[in-house]
Amino acid sequence: MNTFSAPHPLQISILFFDEVEALDLGGPYEVFTTASRMHQRLYPGAPAPFGVQCVARSMASVRARAGLRVLPDADFATAATPDVLIVPGGVVDAAAACQSTRAWVAQAAGGAQITASVCTGAFILAAAGVLTEGPATTHWEDIADLRAQFPALDVRENVRWVDRGALVTSAGISAGIDMSLHLVTRLVGAALSERTARQMDTPWNNKP
Repeated sequence: MNTFSAPHPLQISILFFDEVEALDLGGPYEVFTTASRMHQRLYPGAPAPFGVQCVARSMASVRARAGLRVLPDADFATAATPDVLIVPGGVVDAAAACQSTRAWVAQAAGGAQITASVCTGAFILAAAGVLTEGPATTHWEDIADLRAQFPALDVRENVRWVDRGALVTSAGISAGIDMSLHLVTRLVGAALSERTARQMDTPWNNKP
């Protein structure tokens, strides 16, 4: 598919939480927003393929890892139902233990076409009961912990992402960007992914 034909943009929702890794959320955000901009540049007057929304437990600012503060677009009560849910990583212990966060992730994933994690976001998906078994991956430093905490998972090493169709997990920051470009390919087409990577001036490793 070379052009986007859906009547409305696909809703991309990215979870925000305290101690989130800034590039884990910023990488996918940049990919999907840039892809929309490039698509509309290539096809003037065409609808944007993606709408991106950053969602947190409340509308208060979120303190990302290393102190960067970001403001969400919506909270769990007001967020639009996502077509694609992105769960970034970082220091995820508190988010994975938060009942309201787990409940929203489970609900959002239940209605999404694709649910994806970056880095240690896989722990949040597992804690929410979204990622329960089968192949998955996370940051290399956290492979052993993911295996220990969720032994039903087949945690893969030395891969950048694992695509199971409706559920995709990725390794680290750069893998999260590459995975997001991979999702653009799945949803719209490789030509847009290539144009997006070129605009971002980032080499796209499209092999998992």
